[in-house]
Amino acid sequence: MEGGISFWQALSLSAIVGWVGASASFDLTRRFRALTQPWVTRRVVADTPSILRLQRCHHRYLDNMFSVLSCVVSVPFYTGFLPLLFWSGHSKLARQMTLLMAFCDYTGNSVKDVISAPRPSCPPVRRVTATKDEKENATEYGLPSSHALNTVCLSGYLLHYILTNSPQNDTVAVVAGFSLVFLLVILIGIGRIYLGMHSLIDVAAGIVFGLVILAFWLAVHDYVDNFIISGQNVTSFWASLSFLLCFAYPTPEFRTPSFEYHTAFNGVAFGIVSGIQQTYLHFHHEGVPHIFTPELTFPVFIARVLVGIPTILIVKFCSKAIAKWLLPVMCNTLGIPIVSSCYIPALKVSDNGKNKSEFKQAGYLQKVVSFLPQKAYDVDTGIRFLQYAGLAWSVVDLVPSLFSHLNL
Repeated sequence: MEGGISFWQALSLSAIVGWVGASASFDLTRRFRALTQPWVTRRVVADTPSILRLQRCHHRYLDNMFSVLSCVVSVPFYTGFLPLLFWSGHSKLARQMTLLMAFCDYTGNSVKDVISAPRPSCPPVRRVTATKDEKENATEYGLPSSHALNTVCLSGYLLHYILTNSPQNDTVAVVAGFSLVFLLVILIGIGRIYLGMHSLIDVAAGIVFGLVILAFWLAVHDYVDNFIISGQNVTSFWASLSFLLCFAYPTPEFRTPSFEYHTAFNGVAFGIVSGIQQTYLHFHHEGVPHIFTPELTFPVFIARVLVGIPTILIVKFCSKAIAKWLLPVMCNTLGIPIVSSCYIPALKVSDNGKNKSEFKQAGYLQKVVSFLPQKAYDVDTGIRFLQYAGLAWSVVDLVPSLFSHLNL
C-alpha cells in the first residue's frame, strides 16, 4: 500500500542530496584524494618486491587455478548465478545477495575512484588476464580489491544464511563453514597478488572493507527485506535513491569502467526491488517450492532455466533498444544536453559542441530542469541502467509468470 513518504526515506534522500552539494561545493573528492593517494601509491610500490617474489614460483597450473577462482567470485559469475537462485525457490537469499552485491559494488568502486591509486606496475610485475572481464578490471584503480571485498561479503552472508536456516548447527558444522570461507578469502587474496592484479595493501583493504560492510548488512538486512516486501513507496523511493546515487558517485582522476559497473548493478537492484515488491505474494513468498523437492524436481528446474535464460536475454536486448530511442527524445524535449560514449553514434563526445547547440533550441520545458548543472550528460548511463533494470525485472516478474502459465 502506497502512502506519504516516511521520515527515514526523506532523511535518507536528503542526506544524499546534502552530500552531493557539500562534495561539489568543497571539492571533497579531490581533497581526500590528495591526502590518501600518495600514501597508497607508496605502499603499492613498496609491495612490488613481494609480488615479484611470489611470482617466481609461477606455473601454468597456478595461473589456471587462480584465474578460475577469480572468475568464480567475479561480478559476471554472480550476474549469471543469481537468476538461477531465484528460480530454484531461494528468493530471499537471492534478493539479499543481489542487493548486497550492488552495495559492495557501489562502495568498493567509489573508494577506488576517490583514491585513484594505481595497480602494481606491469612490468616488472607479470599480469595474468585470462578473460575479457579481467582485462577490463585491470584498467580500474586498485584499492580496494573488489574480488576480496565481494568474497568476504557474499561468502560470509551465505554462511550466515545457511547456519541461520539449518535445523541443526553443531560445532563441527560451524567450524567447517568458517574454515571454508576463511580458506576461500585467503586463496582469492593470494590469487589477486599472484596474478599481478593487486598489491598487498589492495587485498588487505578489500578484506577490511568487506568485513565492515558484512557487519553492517547483517544488522540491517531484515529491515531492508521487510521494506521491500511490505513497505510504502518502495518503487518510487528506490528509483529516487538510484538516481541520486549516480550523482553521488565520485569523479575519478581518469575515467575507468568502475562507474559503468556500478550503473549496471544499480539497475539490477532497482529491477529486483520493483519486481519483488509487485509479485512477492505470487512467486517469492516463503512457501514457494524449493529445488530437489517433489514440487520442484531437478528436471523441472532445468526446464525453467531453458525458458528463463533466453527470455531475460531478449528483455535485456529490448530494454536497451527502447532506452536508446526513448532517452534522447526525453532529454531533447526537456532541453537536457547529452552525449554518448558508445551506444548512439550520432551523440558521440566528439560532436559535443554540435549537440549542445541543438539542445539549446529545446524550448520552454528546459526551465523544468534548470536546476541541473549546465553540462552535457552521458546518456549511456541511463541506457545501461534501464537495460539491466529490465533484465532484473524479468528475472523476478516476467519469467516466473511464464513458469506459472507453463506449470513449471
